[in-house]
Amino acid sequence: MAGVLAAGPAVADKPAWAGGGDKQEKKGKGHRDKGAERGQRGGDHFTDRHRVVINEYYAGEFRGGHCPPGLAKKRNGCMPPGQAKKWGVGRPLPHDVVYYELPPALVVKIGPPPPGHRYVRVAADILLIAVGTGMVVSAIQDLGRM
Repeated sequence: MAGVLAAGPAVADKPAWAGGGDKQEKKGKGHRDKGAERGQRGGDHFTDRHRVVINEYYAGEFRGGHCPPGLAKKRNGCMPPGQAKKWGVGRPLPHDVVYYELPPALVVKIGPPPPGHRYVRVAADILLIAVGTGMVVSAIQDLGRM
């Protein structure tokens, strides 16, 4: 019996999930990862339709001089005093940046974010961020100037 077991090594193919998968699959995945790391084209989630709907939602508040919650009007176009843009697409949102969830009525109009992401407003910017990391994936900037 021992002779049968020691006669030769067993040969089996690796399952696809064990690595060494299809070269085309690896090639595509690597290409996508490199672009995301560099932040290239990472901001293309928002379409023109998103921009129009979001602008229409906030336009009345900005034009009427009424700032959204969290932005006290200080004759600066609803921008928080001393708050420079502290975020960038492809980078995590800094912990000291104050953000607000988008109103549910607006989310219904633009549709839900992709799984694992959420929409937030930072000052006059709308961002799509990753839930676990806070990575800024896409943005609509300067709502007050649209």
